[in-house]
Amino acid sequence: MGSGSRWAPWAALLYSPRARKGGGAGWGLDGLVALKAIGWILFAGVSFRLLCSLSSSPMSLEIKEGKCDLFNGEWLPNPSGPAYTNSSCRFIDDHQNCMMNGRPDIVYLYWRWKPYECDLPPFNEVRFLSAMRNKAWGFIGDSILRNQVQSLICLLSKADEPVEVYHDKEFKNRRWHFQSYNFTVSFVWAPFLVKSEVSENENGESTSEIQLHLDVLEPTWISQYESFDYVIIAGGQWFLKTAVYWENGKVIGCHYCQDKNLTELGFEHLYRRTLQAVLRFISSTNHKPVVLFRTWAPDHFENGEWSSGGTCSRVLPYRKGEYSGKYMDNVMRRIELEEFNKAIAAVNSSGDVVNLKLLDIYSLSAMRPDGHAGPYRMFHPFAQGNKDASSVQKDCLHWCVPGPIDAWNDLIMKLVLN
Repeated sequence: MGSGSRWAPWAALLYSPRARKGGGAGWGLDGLVALKAIGWILFAGVSFRLLCSLSSSPMSLEIKEGKCDLFNGEWLPNPSGPAYTNSSCRFIDDHQNCMMNGRPDIVYLYWRWKPYECDLPPFNEVRFLSAMRNKAWGFIGDSILRNQVQSLICLLSKADEPVEVYHDKEFKNRRWHFQSYNFTVSFVWAPFLVKSEVSENENGESTSEIQLHLDVLEPTWISQYESFDYVIIAGGQWFLKTAVYWENGKVIGCHYCQDKNLTELGFEHLYRRTLQAVLRFISSTNHKPVVLFRTWAPDHFENGEWSSGGTCSRVLPYRKGEYSGKYMDNVMRRIELEEFNKAIAAVNSSGDVVNLKLLDIYSLSAMRPDGHAGPYRMFHPFAQGNKDASSVQKDCLHWCVPGPIDAWNDLIMKLVLN
């Protein structure tokens, strides 16, 4: 039985049109009041659920000595609700704007990440911007990292309205400036982190095999690296795509090239070699920004994948231990942790000064199958005259904004400012 079935009484309330203003087009003042009221009702119900399960929970209530593991915890009810909405933030891309697109349930907005051994304070935009005055941040990666940038921009815009000062023709590379603090946030599109040649149509479908140069880091981010005081860098689902691998100007193999007489090297080979090259560059370059390596972000497709009718219809987080992740998640995460630990060990033994931190969002994100855009990547996908339910594309990879992804930025603030 799905986790949503335990919340049938709440579903009737939370799907009520009276909890929304304008039929889902946005959240006005009345909607915010309803959000707060429903949040307190939700808090009472979920608290009862948690109290009933405490005896069997793996959570230890004792505070251990030493540093707190920010990445080991669970999601607790948060009656305060989100720090912003689509009405208060205009920087949410349409595909992640679940509120605007008519998502009818709001339970997913009322949770906060709680490490077992300490508290994780909510994001403080004034404190963050004050600490980052005259600084520049660079986010280097794919659309999931861009998803996180949206969240950060929305959080920061509560204190200072940013201006988008740059974007390329396709809006893949972008930069925002917070004038009151002379603070910039840049997103650098580099889904493979290494040099790539990609031919895709507007739907993200490859028109030919991707060509990847394993021994050459992507010039787009390398050329900007010295301009950043802080860097968030991450790999992602692109590494699973069909691709031809190059090294020293020669083809050395490929992944899933069924019609080519090439050695199958597998995506594991690509991902490990890429992370080794990236971490080696970070450790050896003269410029030493604070670097946060963000771990694998899981998807929650069920009954299929992106291109085969996969869905994500759960409306509650998983409890600790309820979901062990997909095979692919565990493979990629293991590679990440192994290579990160090797890099830290190498730095420690060499005596070099490298400010490299791990932003481990995997476990907390794996527990949130309810936080994805699903069918609400499109505007009112089930409205009269639109496609029937079976043909609506579901996005179970990217996250609603606001949503669970806001906790990633809570973690960033804790890691950087504490």
